Amino acid sequence: MNAISPAIQQTSSDEIDLAALFRALWEQKLLIVLVTVLGGMLAAAYAFQVTPVYQVQSVLRPAAIKDLDALNRTGVYKLAPAQAMKRVGATVESYDTRLEFFRANQGLFEALRQPNRSLEQTFERFNQEAFKMLLPDPKKADNLSAYVGVQLTYPQGVDGVALVNGLVEYSVQIERERIAADLAVVIQNRLNQLDAQMAAARASYEASKDAKIAKLQEADSLKRANLQDELKALRQQLKTRRDNRVAQLDEAVRIAKALGISKPATPSSLGEAERVAQGNVIRTEVNNQQIPLYFMGSEALEAERNALLQRRSDDFTEPRIAQIAKELQLLANNRQIEMLNKRESEDLFLKDLASWRGEAARLRNLNVDVSSLKLVSIDQVALEPLRPIKPKKALILALGLVLGGVLGLFIALLRNMLRRTPSRNHSSQLNVAA
Repeated sequence: MNAISPAIQQTSSDEIDLAALFRALWEQKLLIVLVTVLGGMLAAAYAFQVTPVYQVQSVLRPAAIKDLDALNRTGVYKLAPAQAMKRVGATVESYDTRLEFFRANQGLFEALRQPNRSLEQTFERFNQEAFKMLLPDPKKADNLSAYVGVQLTYPQGVDGVALVNGLVEYSVQIERERIAADLAVVIQNRLNQLDAQMAAARASYEASKDAKIAKLQEADSLKRANLQDELKALRQQLKTRRDNRVAQLDEAVRIAKALGISKPATPSSLGEAERVAQGNVIRTEVNNQQIPLYFMGSEALEAERNALLQRRSDDFTEPRIAQIAKELQLLANNRQIEMLNKRESEDLFLKDLASWRGEAARLRNLNVDVSSLKLVSIDQVALEPLRPIKPKKALILALGLVLGGVLGLFIALLRNMLRRTPSRNHSSQLNVAA
């Protein structure tokens, strides 16, 4: 019985301690309220003294097709709206671009300067922590259109709106300059290619013309040689024919003199040479055999022979010689070769030269105003934020009050425990004595 009663007394004392605990906390309510208020005041002091942090962003979308039509109509440079947006986005993301923009606009970053750090070192840290690229989630299929953006988180004192908008405009301008440089190089390369094609065409034309002239000259030389050979052969043939005729006439003259034929005669007239003619007699002789040459009479034969011996040329006896002379005269001047050599504007005879010249003239007269080229559509321009994203004052104040209240309760409990410890020790001594 004596062993059980302390346990019952302990349980009763515990229940009495819980009620006493609430009474003790209620008695120290002023302390709890003061600590809670102090926590709230400290939280409020932190919330209102910490430097506010703001956030702005700019979103870019693809430009319209008509905005890039002037560039694409050049025929030498193609740029789709999506490609233009990606190029601008890559330029915005580029560290070099941001560093160049920083160096060109150091006044925008002056508020970030810290002791013992150069402005470049300050920008290095700011670039890593403050900038964030906005891209569509590739895992989501409900993205209506492509976009790219840049988000900036910056402390109070920095003109984040001017910084973001200026960076975007600076990046667009850099891409315009790059496109202008690329376009100039592409046009110049195309012009060099056209010049090379025209030079090659001229060289090919000169070679083909020289080959054609050489071919014509060779054909004329060959034809001239053949005609001269034919003329020489004909003259030799005519000379041989004349010599043969002279030999025949010599023989016929000897026969005619032996027969006493001095005048032209016929075989039948030889038998009647001594017959006296009475009246006018007309004789007709029909003979199907060729009459020997000596019947022409020695006088006629000698006359023909003397004429043949005195002849200096037999060309007139052969019509082909006159024709050969005509052909040789025509070969003396090849009019086709003369016309080829007299061509003043040989470019007119080059194939495709007119189209190449037209293309070169078109490229030289291209006037694309790249400085006003709209590469992207700025869907969202960075605007002055209405409130900072940090600190969240209401949340900090609430947390300060909660923590202050918890701390106040803890202090009150601690005081109550310290106060009850002596009394418990005294009661324990009394129980031991009993």
